[in-house]
Order: sequence, then structure tokens, then C-alpha cells
Amino acid sequence: MSFDLQLIIESLPVMLMGIGITFKLLVISGVLGLLLAICLLLMRISGLWYLNIPAQIYIYVFRGTPILVQIFIVYYGLPQFESVRESIFWPILREPTGCAILALSLNTGAYVSEILRGGVLGVDKGVLEAGSALGMSAHQKFIYITTPIATRLALPAYSNDVISLLKSTALASTITIADMTGIARTIVADTYAPYEIFISLAVVYMIFTFGLQKLFGIIEGYLGQYCINFTISIYKTR
Repeated sequence: MSFDLQLIIESLPVMLMGIGITFKLLVISGVLGLLLAICLLLMRISGLWYLNIPAQIYIYVFRGTPILVQIFIVYYGLPQFESVRESIFWPILREPTGCAILALSLNTGAYVSEILRGGVLGVDKGVLEAGSALGMSAHQKFIYITTPIATRLALPAYSNDVISLLKSTALASTITIADMTGIARTIVADTYAPYEIFISLAVVYMIFTFGLQKLFGIIEGYLGQYCINFTISIYKTR
């Protein structure tokens, strides 16, 4: 099997034309998914059954079904309802990009909420007791103790989810979105050279993944130092 290096050199700039769409899907879906995850987290830890149970059902449904199926349901299913077509959201949902962002956001929100809940449950109770000894209210303890420590604990798993979300954006090409994967598929259809094109695409995704890992590593180091200093200072006051 011959490997056409010239084809790779010519195709890479074309594939990278879809990088804007890929990062648009990643950033918007990531932000919306994180906001949704925080809401689900608060519902889960509220102690109220009428909030906890719906959140558990939502998480179970979206974690228990493939993301590709969810994209298809949003893209092909929602337009079947007249109420959706007449709603204020129709200008967004009638576009493939809007449907992909919605599906990716709903999916990542379910996963991230459980990651955040694990971080909250992992906070040392001794630190919380020290906060109570200092006269902190429950709200203050949640803001100044639980939130930074839980964020630090959840960050490694959250960074993995963001990387998974980056790779999941490639599925948007199945609903005609011209991201990097969608452009690569078009090039393959024209050149009949799947090995060169898809291997090149894989290398591009690996480079982006490496960048995300480094970014989260920096954030993790900063939060780790903050948590260490905060824990030491709060224990000294006990």
C-alpha cells in the first residue's frame, strides 16, 4: 500500500478550514453542558426527592443511550413536532449546528453532573467541621470550602470528559455539518484515499487533545496549590 504524502500536505489546510466549527461545537456545548451539570448537581444534593428523582432519571437516560442516537433524535425527531417548529427556538433547531450543540450539551451535562457530585462527596468532612468551628454558615462553607476543593477533585475526570466531547464533535458530521471530520469525509469521497486523510485527521485531534491536557494540567496545579494553602490555614485555626 502506497502512502501519498503530497495528498496529506494538500489536504491538511482544507481539513483545518473546519477547525472553527469543531471548536464552536466544543466550546458552546462544553459551557452549556457545564451549566446544566451544575443545575443537576444542585438537584442531586438538595435532599429533596422531587428534585433528586428527576435529575437521576435524566442522568440515567442520557448516560444510557449513545450520543449518536441522541443527535439523530434531536435533528430528525424534534422537527416532527409542530410546537417545536412554532417555538422561539426553531431558528436554532432548524440548523444542524444548533441540533448538534443541543444534543452534545444535554449529553455532557449528564456526565459532568456525576463528576461534580463525586468531587463534592469527596470533600474531607474534617475541613467542613473546621469551617463550622470558625463560624462559617452552610452557604459560606459551600462557596469557600466545598466548591474549590470539589473542583480540584473533579478536574481530572472533567478534563477527560472535555476531551471526549472534543472527539464527540466528529459525530456532528453525520448531520451534514462541515467540521474537520465532515470535510475529511468529503475529501475521501473525492480522492478514494481514506488512510492518508483519516490518519492525518487523527493526528490533528491528538494535537488538540495534547493542548487540552496541558491546559487542564495548569489549572489543576493552580487549584491544587490553592486547596493545600487553604486547608493548612483552616486547620491552623482549629
